[in-house]
Amino acid sequence: MASMALAFHASRFGEGGSPFLSPRRVAELLGVTLSELAALIGVARNTLAAKTGARKVDAALSPVVRILTMAGEMSGDERRAAIWFKHQPIPGWAGKTAYDLVREGKADKVLAYLEAVRSGVYA
Repeated sequence: MASMALAFHASRFGEGGSPFLSPRRVAELLGVTLSELAALIGVARNTLAAKTGARKVDAALSPVVRILTMAGEMSGDERRAAIWFKHQPIPGWAGKTAYDLVREGKADKVLAYLEAVRSGVYA
């Protein structure tokens, strides 16, 4: 199941038949520069472009893509999901957005919140 979900993410957020996620496509969806995306996911800007860093970038981008995919499924639109990710404070996190929490290394908290909302529990 996880490999099927990863294949879906790679097809939607990948590029040119590559098995890896595309930092450029994720940055475009979020409306951020590659430097801002690198800071968000905690990798060096040069790592985003280096072929040797593809696995590391993929691992760092994966939680962001999972969050955007889940939020997109819930909102019905990936653009809305990107706006939510950057601008909508998450209840219980002192006005922090999903973007803020991911930058702090708390993508798991955002995913848990989305799972709770999807299950009908409002945090």
